[in-house]
Amino acid sequence: MKIFCIGRNYLAHIEELANEKPDQPLIFMKPSTALLREEKPFFIPDFSNEIHFECEWVLRICQHGKAISPKFALDYVDKMTLGIDFTARDIQTQAKEKSHPWELAKAFDYSAAIGQWQVFDPETDHHEFTLHKNGQLAQQGDTRHMMFSLPEIIAFISRYFTLQKGDLIFTGTPSGVGPIQSGDLLEGHLNGHPVLKCPIK
Repeated sequence: MKIFCIGRNYLAHIEELANEKPDQPLIFMKPSTALLREEKPFFIPDFSNEIHFECEWVLRICQHGKAISPKFALDYVDKMTLGIDFTARDIQTQAKEKSHPWELAKAFDYSAAIGQWQVFDPETDHHEFTLHKNGQLAQQGDTRHMMFSLPEIIAFISRYFTLQKGDLIFTGTPSGVGPIQSGDLLEGHLNGHPVLKCPIK
């Protein structure tokens, strides 16, 4: 099982972090050990002083595929949920300054929290989601605002990597990302339904 993540897929998030706008999907990966499921708490690691939350629409691949055409891409998805791409922002900033890879900042253990799976309907043209931190709205997203659509993302990934049943795709985060601290509670809603709860320890 592989976890693919799309960076810089919402313009407002690109602007809030003063990043460059990509001309193709920006891909990075997390290992299976990054998964955090079943509303288990996220324990802040001791190697970072600035862990940020990034709420994202997450899709699950349901069959093997390689070099998938965009017009068939949605046939490869069966479930969706919300996830949190936990990011060690201080480590990421240092890596970017030195042009180093991001793995230490993005792929550490339990850095990919996911919520309860919902049925994916390929006929639904967009999905809205929110993340609340301690009961206050922190992020609000609409998949219509993604720079690269889901068919484009799947086609691009599958050009380089064979997609396998059970692989996950984190599709990028809207603006509003921010730091966490012990005692926080993150709660995500997808199309108005609660799907994600993650206490911070």
